[in-house]
Amino acid sequence: MNDPASRLEARAQELLAQVSTAEKLALLDGDTPFWSGMADIALTQASHRHPWPAGQLPRLGLKGLQFVDGPRGVVLEGGATTFPVPMARGACWDPELEERIGEAIAVEARSFGANWVAGVCVNLLRHPGWGRAQETYGEDPVHVGAMGAAMTRGLERHAVACVKHFALNSIDSSRFLVDVQVGQRALHELYLPHFRDCVEAGAGSVMSAYNQVNGHWCGQQPELLRRILKERWGFSGFVVTDFIFGLRDGVAALLAGQDLEMPFPMVFAGCLPEAVADGRVPMGCVDEAVRRLLQVQLGVPPGTYPASLRSCQQHRALAREAATSSIVLLRNEGQVLPFRGLTSLAVIGRLASLPNLGDRGSSDTRPLPGAVVTPLQGLRDAASELRIEQASGDSPQEAAELAARCDAALVVVGLDWRLEGEHIHPGDIAPILRLIPPPGWLLRLLGRRRLMPLWRPVAEMIAWTTSFASARQGGDFAAGDRTDLSLPADQVALIRQVAAAHPRTVVVLMGGGGLLIEDWRQLVPGLLLLWYPGEQGGAALADVLLGRVSPSGRLPFSMAADTAYLPPFEPRARHVVYDHWHGYRRLQRDGHPAAYPFGFGLSYSRFTASALTAQLQRADGRMDQLKASVTITNTGEMEAAEVVQLYLEPPAREIERPARTLVAFQRLLLAAGESRRITLDIPLRACATFEPVQDGFVTEGGVHRLVLARHVEEEGLELELELDAALVCR
Repeated sequence: MNDPASRLEARAQELLAQVSTAEKLALLDGDTPFWSGMADIALTQASHRHPWPAGQLPRLGLKGLQFVDGPRGVVLEGGATTFPVPMARGACWDPELEERIGEAIAVEARSFGANWVAGVCVNLLRHPGWGRAQETYGEDPVHVGAMGAAMTRGLERHAVACVKHFALNSIDSSRFLVDVQVGQRALHELYLPHFRDCVEAGAGSVMSAYNQVNGHWCGQQPELLRRILKERWGFSGFVVTDFIFGLRDGVAALLAGQDLEMPFPMVFAGCLPEAVADGRVPMGCVDEAVRRLLQVQLGVPPGTYPASLRSCQQHRALAREAATSSIVLLRNEGQVLPFRGLTSLAVIGRLASLPNLGDRGSSDTRPLPGAVVTPLQGLRDAASELRIEQASGDSPQEAAELAARCDAALVVVGLDWRLEGEHIHPGDIAPILRLIPPPGWLLRLLGRRRLMPLWRPVAEMIAWTTSFASARQGGDFAAGDRTDLSLPADQVALIRQVAAAHPRTVVVLMGGGGLLIEDWRQLVPGLLLLWYPGEQGGAALADVLLGRVSPSGRLPFSMAADTAYLPPFEPRARHVVYDHWHGYRRLQRDGHPAAYPFGFGLSYSRFTASALTAQLQRADGRMDQLKASVTITNTGEMEAAEVVQLYLEPPAREIERPARTLVAFQRLLLAAGESRRITLDIPLRACATFEPVQDGFVTEGGVHRLVLARHVEEEGLELELELDAALVCR
């Protein structure tokens, strides 16, 4: 018993033997009382003021887990660093950078007293209009899995990583209603591999989703939580509900593999004591959940983390590096960029001078006043010799006149929190509100047996009132999902008028999800994606525009030329079928070239690839893998980063498969003229299909083609490889 995991498990078992039944059941809930906690949320925005505790048991020296959200940085007030949103970091295609960001977020969380961070959102972007697109990394499971695993490793150095939302949660406006139907192949090949990558990277916790999958709410989905996560993948951590509204049936949830309800005693507390007493829930099931919680808590690294770690110079530099690496240059006709020889520049658009950090839901951050560098400020700081004139763009005519007086024009437009983000229809949560517990003082006054028959009608009235108020107000209090992917009409009018006034117009797009730009993109010679770039975004943009750094971001999702080419998307859907066909997989199948393909991005430099080789490597006790090697050369005149992308084209067989899928990638920085030979590791699972009859991943026999390309639609450098039909793994 020399390995750390065995020692932690043994210590958890020792503690478990000292915990009473009542204490065990209390450990399955968050430690904040329901009514005071809800009042705290409503009156003080508690999610941005303090962590949420669970697992505290002072009698045994257990200080508990302290939960905080943080996909783009710790959300608590107090000056934590705001990094680019995960979708922007997905555009970096840089797991090593993401791991460093994860570690930075973890140490800043510890400085607030938190030790459990929900910073790993790996739901696939099935449709680019998803309101929370900005919180994940992209549309492809290999890419998302690599980035999520990197974030997990970084967080776990100092805290417990929470991976969310398990699973198939990619519609926000109906997340409390929708039942996602999915077959075994699509489930295992497309919608689960990235979660598995995070588990294998050492995640201590996984958060179940609000939605249903195949007729079961995710918080009580036995196939997902127990059979796949805990048994098939061997997950040794714990499963936590999404907050407040994550459970419907506490008995079914615990039996299915749910371990902890957060942040309040609510559904579990209302049913488990009686269910354990009458035998509907075996004590062994409770013990398993408590042991997992104890084991993870005992594994939290010790340490002292001062407040000076927040937004320190190192972390600000890291935020700037990520923002710079995320910028995707989509169009550069006539080499309009980088800006050279300018004496004046018109900077146009409301978003040029405003902090635009992303959604204001659970991932919202609280940077210090003045910490955010806007595009306008970044340019002024970087080019003091340049005469920069500004227009809000409220009057397209005035903006065009300003552009005409300057050497070039920069138009900053796009989305903000008003147009996309996390969303709740209050009426949708009415069925869950029926489960709210009575106030403790009332319970103590009347006792559970006398109170509960009286309380149920009261809870029903609260639920009905909430639904009625929601219906009268339209139900919306956040942006939610988008079915119209176009820019607002006033922004399009602004682009058109400025482009007509100046041939050297560059458009900067902000946002986290997809945009439909087909009707105007060819009117401007320069076009790039800035995303929601975090607090150093303006400085990063200036570095790229002025040519100090070559743009190196690559698209983490496909930008379609028409919404008709995307999967059906109904934000208020109650039933939806998920299959293999979204993103580049769907565009390929239907023969529709993307406006800008998955993996696309221009550079100020040039690269060549040569000498592609591959071989199958047998591994004792581990899954076999392919090793592909290639030489990459920077043939341009400046240092630049390239993202090497390797795709697989399977043999032609009766089984329906995507024509080409990503199997590996690597980002590398090369000096001008430098060559480097790199090796890409490809797990055979990424090349296989899930065979329900064999209950595992199986490679097809025949000739497979590996294609090294700069994006998914490029012809690329090809290599044929013969593989045998074989069961790879379960």
